Formats: sequence, structure tokens, C-alpha cells
Amino acid sequence: MARAARLTIDLGAIAENWKRLDRKSGKAETGAAVKADAYGLGARQVVPALLKAGCRTFFVATPAEGAEVRKLAPKSDIVVLNGFDPALGNLFKSKKLTPVLNSLADMVAWTDGGQPGAGCAIHIDTGMNRLGLSPAELKVFLGNLPLVSALKPTIVMTHPACADDPGHPMNARQLAAFEEAASHFPYARKSMANSATILSNRKACFDLTRPGIALYGGAAVSGVKNPMKPVVKLELPILQVRHARKGETVGYGATHRLKRDTLIVTAGAGYADGILRSASGSGVAMRQNTRKTKGVPGASAMIGKYALPILGRVSMDSITLDASGVPAATLKRASHVEILNRHLTIDDLAIAAGTIGYEVLTSLGLRYERIYLKE
Repeated sequence: MARAARLTIDLGAIAENWKRLDRKSGKAETGAAVKADAYGLGARQVVPALLKAGCRTFFVATPAEGAEVRKLAPKSDIVVLNGFDPALGNLFKSKKLTPVLNSLADMVAWTDGGQPGAGCAIHIDTGMNRLGLSPAELKVFLGNLPLVSALKPTIVMTHPACADDPGHPMNARQLAAFEEAASHFPYARKSMANSATILSNRKACFDLTRPGIALYGGAAVSGVKNPMKPVVKLELPILQVRHARKGETVGYGATHRLKRDTLIVTAGAGYADGILRSASGSGVAMRQNTRKTKGVPGASAMIGKYALPILGRVSMDSITLDASGVPAATLKRASHVEILNRHLTIDDLAIAAGTIGYEVLTSLGLRYERIYLKE
């Protein structure tokens, strides 16, 4: 019987990463982004670990996520990033959720059907053009004295577009725009810094930071060594080992033709489990057509210190790997291959797949046996 695929999540590493980011945040309070079920790693386990580390403010995307976090953190501030839905006004009230108001419509809805006296966050768009009040909307708001007096924002925030590239001129433009806009809310705490900003620009940390990917071990700043501790290990069971001859093909589409006699390991997980199809060894258009993957041979796994490149296409429930370089005794003892560990990071897998570590984490499937390591 095949063994289960195992996803090991190091809660102690998450706590240590938060503490490192807290020190880097200086005098600012350090929150934590736990949206998308703590980036796919399990809010039910991650939030208590962050509470124990000292975190007191949590950022989620939706009020439903906020309600789940409230069960875990009854005294914490929980900030909902995706705005205020008046149809869910009772949920915001009963769970004491702080909405981020992203538009004039959000503001009117909060004053009419929410709890304006309970506090809110106001999001200012400083050039990302995703969410937040545009300069024109901010001007309209500031000219609407009844609306201004009705709202009691406790946080004013913006989101950096290019913080992963510290030298990008967008960073300075957004910082200046935010400082000017935030000056209209002297009584509110200012929040701009995500993971990359915390690690690269202390000046932009202001009063409240909101790290995300760095908490979970991901590289936040491009071109520098990642200072965060790795958080996840992903082990896939070996389903079968087979010998294949030079000239034979591997996988769907017969896209990979072997250039030598090869020892093939089939491991039990695939794109249904978050091993992205674009990480295939061959036969996927992304391998040839995108800047990030052109010339990259696809992802690899490991047995001990030995690398096993993916051969052919990633399937729904399995991948095929070249184990020719693994000593026979080592392979005989192995029950699993590791596709994520301290040597093969989420960012390594992301590069092979032409994506980012965020997608790797949030794509991890539900079929893994999850093992949580505590401090």
C-alpha cells in the first residue's frame, strides 16, 4: 500500500520569522497576514502560534475568514481587506471585524449599515490601481464633511506595488503620495509595509506593518539572500521504480524522450495537490515561452542529497522523476521523495513553474497528511 504524501509545517519557524520581522519593523506594531487560510498552511494552527509569539493584529481578505480567526484570537484586532459588504453587516458587528474601506461606496455603506463609531481602516491607492481611494475620490471624501465626521478611521493604509524591487522608482513615489494623503488622518495609525517593505525600507514601516509571505519562509525581496527560516517540507510517496531504455518516452504526450537508459521513480502527487503542471520537465508550453522558465529544465525533488529532475509532464496525481543518479542502496531505503525542504524552497519550485512562492503555498492541496511542528 502506498504511503501518504506528507506536508510538514514548522510553526516554530513561523513564530521565529514573525519575531525577526517584528525587530525589523522598529517601533511599529507588527501584524500578520493570515488570509487564504494562512497562505494555505492552516489558520487554525498558525494563528495560535503567532499569538504566542506576540502578534495582536491579523489581516484577512474576507469577513468569513475574519470570523474564523476571531474564534482563535478573541481579543485581537482583525482587519478585513476586501471592503465592507452591507449584507454582512451583522457578521462584522458580532465578530468585531474592522473593515478596510476601499471606495466612497464602502464609506457610505459603513456609515449607513455598519458601525462607524467602532472604527475602520481607509485604503488610499497610491498608484497600484487595484483597491483604495483614488486621489479624486479622496478629494471628494475630504470635501464631504458629514461623511468625514461620521467615520472614525483607526488605520489609514496603502499597498506597495514594487517593494520586492527596492530600487524601483515606484517605491519613492508611493511613499511620498501616502505621506501626503495620510496627513489628512493624523489620528489614525499609518500602515504601508508588507514583508518586502519591512526588510528593505524602515522609513515606510510607520505605525503598523503587515507581513505575509516572509512569515511562511518565502523570499520577499528580489536579488538578496532570503533571511527567513524555511517553514514547509513536502514529501511524496514513491509509488513505483522502473527501468526505461534510451529512446523511450515518458508521460502524457510522449514529450520527453530519454537520451540514456534511465531509472524512473513515480511519486504520488500532482497538480491536484498543488505540484503545478507548469513545473513539468517538458511538454508544457510555459517551459519554452515565459521569461522565468525559458531554459529552466523544470522542478526537481530529492532523496537525501541527490536530486531527481522531473521527467515529462506533471500529471493530476503523480510525477515521474529521474533517479539514475541515486545510489541503489539509498533508493532502496527511501519511501518518499522531497519536493520542498530547506534546500528546495517554495521559491525554487516557483521559479521552475514560472510563478511566485505565494502561488506554490496557496495551491498546496487537501490530500496531504499535515504534520505541525511546534516550538
